[in-house]
Amino acid sequence: MNRLFSILLLIMLLPMASAWADKQIPADQLKFFETKIRPTLAKNCYECHSIGAKKLGAKLLVDSALGMQKGGESGSPVVAGAPSQSLLIHALKWENDLEMPPDEPLPEAVIADFEKWIAMGAPFPKSAQQEPLPEGEEKTYNEEDLWSFQPVKEPALPKVKTGWPQTDIDYFVAGKWAEQNLSPGPDASPRTLIRRLYVDLIGLPATLEEIAAFEAEAEVDFDAALTRAVEKLLQSPHYGERWGRHWLDVARFAESNGNDGLSRNASFPNAWRYRDYVIDALNRDVPYDEFLTEQIAGDLLEAESDLDRDRKLVATGFLAIGSKPAKAMNNNFVMDVVADQIEVITSGVIGLSVACARCHDHKFDPVPMRDYYALAGIFTSTETLWGIAANEKLTAHPTQLHVLKTPPAVPAPPEALKLMEETEKLEMRNYPRPKKEFTYPPGTPLAMGVRDRTKIEDCKLNLKGDAKKLGAPVPRGFLSVYEDEVLSQIKIDATSSGRLELAKWLTSEYHPQTARVMVNRIWLHLFGKALVGTPDDFGVYGEKPTHPELLDYLAYRFSREHNWSIKSMIREIVLSRTYRLDSGINADDPENTWISRHQRRRLDAESLRDAMLSVSGNLNPEPADGSPIRHLELLVNRAPDLHQPSDHRSVYLCYMRNSPPRELVAFDLPDAVKPVGKRDETMLPTQSLFLLNSPFVIAQAERLAAESGGDPAKLWEKILVREATATELASANYLLETIEDKSKAMSALAQALFATNEFRYID
Repeated sequence: MNRLFSILLLIMLLPMASAWADKQIPADQLKFFETKIRPTLAKNCYECHSIGAKKLGAKLLVDSALGMQKGGESGSPVVAGAPSQSLLIHALKWENDLEMPPDEPLPEAVIADFEKWIAMGAPFPKSAQQEPLPEGEEKTYNEEDLWSFQPVKEPALPKVKTGWPQTDIDYFVAGKWAEQNLSPGPDASPRTLIRRLYVDLIGLPATLEEIAAFEAEAEVDFDAALTRAVEKLLQSPHYGERWGRHWLDVARFAESNGNDGLSRNASFPNAWRYRDYVIDALNRDVPYDEFLTEQIAGDLLEAESDLDRDRKLVATGFLAIGSKPAKAMNNNFVMDVVADQIEVITSGVIGLSVACARCHDHKFDPVPMRDYYALAGIFTSTETLWGIAANEKLTAHPTQLHVLKTPPAVPAPPEALKLMEETEKLEMRNYPRPKKEFTYPPGTPLAMGVRDRTKIEDCKLNLKGDAKKLGAPVPRGFLSVYEDEVLSQIKIDATSSGRLELAKWLTSEYHPQTARVMVNRIWLHLFGKALVGTPDDFGVYGEKPTHPELLDYLAYRFSREHNWSIKSMIREIVLSRTYRLDSGINADDPENTWISRHQRRRLDAESLRDAMLSVSGNLNPEPADGSPIRHLELLVNRAPDLHQPSDHRSVYLCYMRNSPPRELVAFDLPDAVKPVGKRDETMLPTQSLFLLNSPFVIAQAERLAAESGGDPAKLWEKILVREATATELASANYLLETIEDKSKAMSALAQALFATNEFRYID
């Protein structure tokens, strides 16, 4: 019996052991462990449960996969894939007489991270064990591992025998084909190309008339027609709305806090100003180096006018709109805010996550703990302004805001006044407000952002990431691995936070990662597949570029010849023949690793909603005025429905953490907690259910049905932007003949066309 029990126990443990022992942990899971799990273990558990502990508690090691698998006196703390069965989760929740850490429970959001980690199989890299190097020995890296730290150089064009290339980009792509013995697929048709351009550049579908006009012009002079079309789209105000949304993903934009469980999701009524700043900056083609500098240090820049001053103050919302943890019973609150700011700078701008260096030297990348606190000193010397946090005394404590010089805000509309009244009654009845808060006269134009503190000082090392256990101060500065002479000469003024110098360091043409990261993201949004498959991780464990010479060519052109112009970079790429390739499968390159075809792509959440509004005639093309919550300081989950009907583009909807727009939530919206350069892509039943049952989808279908005059051919022209085939019309007419209510039949037909791949995919 004992032997049988042992065999059964071994079988039960096998999936857990294999999950922990797997060396090939997916990059996203590895990053989740490094940024969410290991720092918390190091800060709260290693003192008693690591190989370096003075006295090992309960015979349990949590600093290695083997230690977790073996367990302690109570057995293994984790059942991979089953959070509810894991002792670790019970201990973190202080359940069943288990209380870890013993001093005070961890925040709900942190516990939720551990539940997510265990649910994904508890991936634990072997190299995460705390194994100190011999004294005096430093970790070594090879040049291939640190490819992104090498200087950007202008590569020579490959020599190719084929006459296919038309631009420099084409030569680099064709050079790889020659190496792989590949041939490219055919060029896309003018119809396919113009549809692709409209979605990629402005996020809206081309109309039947626009497609026909381009086809006619292309027949006369294809190159001239293409150049005119690209220029028209780049100058459209909708360009900034499309490409601004891409940057808002990186900036983790949201209009509520959402980092302390569902019960304390405080609104950010002024966050919309940062959204509008981004859209305007992209439309005006503010050079990327200036764009970054304004967001990191706009308050420290000279201004040409009051309007320019306001714009630069609003830009610093980049550092303030991140989610904040609870302040109550959180000694690390200030450093948690700093950690968010460091993450958006490093992961968002240079494609490196340095989060784990908060507790110890980075395990994989050349980022010592001292570098983390050199950066931290810049932000501890910076005051972050996010507002009164819904007057909720347990969450992020109230702060001031930037007061702008723009005209005072207009009075709240009736619907906002009603929401304010209902929320006020709820707050006063059940959730009394704190006595002390910052207030401004009604209508005062306000903005989230940052400014230098009165007292500038370096940050001390937080031993094991604990703000209560301090080491020596670290002079403010940047990451030390870079050897470039120009970068090394950028020093921080003793009288300021160092944000302006940080921006100068990041935007130097000699910084090896800033331009590479940005052009890789531009390529991703135009091709659906990046040259570096981990757009937010250019470190040792990120993917290596498939086309390193092309990546460097683009980075060099972007920073030194296009003067950081995003529009110019986009223009060069979309005018290449590579961009014009058809999306048909190439059997010799099925994964499209070598760009032998265009990647077939699905419309993202915003483009899908905007396309439905556009083809139904319901789209209001004008920018929305502010935000539905611009007048509301409240806890989102305790308020009436804040998502008001809107016919504006999706970028203007109210984006709140833990409460995203209903019309978008099914289609892979990021959670706005961390910078996201590449959205997840899932295919779930909820997406089909949305297309079948959403009141929004039904409303657009009914509008189209009403305007079609009972003619199904018009639905094909409007929705799929082409003529229906005879077979399609025959099927549609059969449907109309079998359903008595013709208007409902036409509406159902329109809704069915919305659900087709032809409508939902770009190509």
